[in-house]
Amino acid sequence: MIERIDHIELVVRDVNTFVEFFQKMGFQLLTRTPHHGGSAELQLPGPHQPIFEIHQVSGEENVGVNHIAFLTDDIQKSCDELKVSGIPFEADPRLIKVSGRIVANFRDPDGWRLQLVDPKRVDPQAETT
Repeated sequence: MIERIDHIELVVRDVNTFVEFFQKMGFQLLTRTPHHGGSAELQLPGPHQPIFEIHQVSGEENVGVNHIAFLTDDIQKSCDELKVSGIPFEADPRLIKVSGRIVANFRDPDGWRLQLVDPKRVDPQAETT
């Protein structure tokens, strides 16, 4: 079952400029990862605040919202339920090693990318089977 928004990923021209901007608004820097060539995760204080994941634009990407991710208590069960409801997924849930998150991507009716994420982070060095 989808519980809440987990994170909103923004594609920006300069990650450091955006980190400083969000910190001025009261966001706390949670982590920096090598995801997408370098990203930062920021969050407002308080319970259940969504994370803003920020990474630098590259390749064919455009500056703007990359995706909105929804936290789920059981990613495989949520995918299966949504598939039964007629929502297709791009692939089965998979581990993104650099972030340590298991994700499953799908699209809204206009083609915007949405994502389900597992609440647990796994060791990014863990082997997948």
